[in-house]
Amino acid sequence: MVRKFFVGGNWKCNGTAEEVKKIVTVLNEAEVPSEDDVEVVVSPPFVFLPVVKGLLRPDFQVAAQNCWVRRGGAFTGEISAEMLVNLGIPCVILGHSERRSLLNESNEFVGDKVAYALSLGLKVIACVGETLQQRESGSTMAVVAAQTKAIAANVSYWDNVVLAYEPVWAIGTGKVATPAQAQEVHLELRKWLHDNVGAEVAASTRIIYGGSVNGANCKELAGQPDVDGFLVGGASLKPEFIDIIKSATVKSQP
Repeated sequence: MVRKFFVGGNWKCNGTAEEVKKIVTVLNEAEVPSEDDVEVVVSPPFVFLPVVKGLLRPDFQVAAQNCWVRRGGAFTGEISAEMLVNLGIPCVILGHSERRSLLNESNEFVGDKVAYALSLGLKVIACVGETLQQRESGSTMAVVAAQTKAIAANVSYWDNVVLAYEPVWAIGTGKVATPAQAQEVHLELRKWLHDNVGAEVAASTRIIYGGSVNGANCKELAGQPDVDGFLVGGASLKPEFIDIIKSATVKSQP
């Protein structure tokens, strides 16, 4: 089964109104593969979602970086899924390692967030990944499987879910999982989906890689059979994000 390449740009907590407009201008002027070959989503901070959505080219989509676990109300500082729907934001990143580690979001909490976002029709980029200590102790797959299990328990329609494998030790550190390391975990994740969800879901669900992806390493990573795209951090704020989008062509080469 052919899985459409997916490239997400997570801008994290970065940017001013002027900088955001400049980034969007670069994206709008870029020549990239068609929508048939690659799905592109950018995720600016909440305060910039409306302006980016209003200015961004129509073949790219906008995602939020997080949303609350249930309906809005007395939850100071939070953004509800209903608000995203109201703004016409189609997608949200959930379970990013920075939120798991800095804000102590548990597997179960992330799973509940995924369930609520999906129930309102949002598409979800659901993140999993191990720390350096967990990798060195040989527990990578146990950790990633437990994270995925909590997500899968809340998903009935997988077409609206993209799984992002982001080894925590490779996020913002300059360290990158080798193509072989990324492929190994992606393949094991796909096997987990096959054994615990079903063969069709395993074959069709896109599993993307995140962790210091840049213009120099993206093509080799994209060449791995079970790497279906990227969730890009720092490089998504730079012109090299265009090169990362273009790495989708690796999949279409014979």
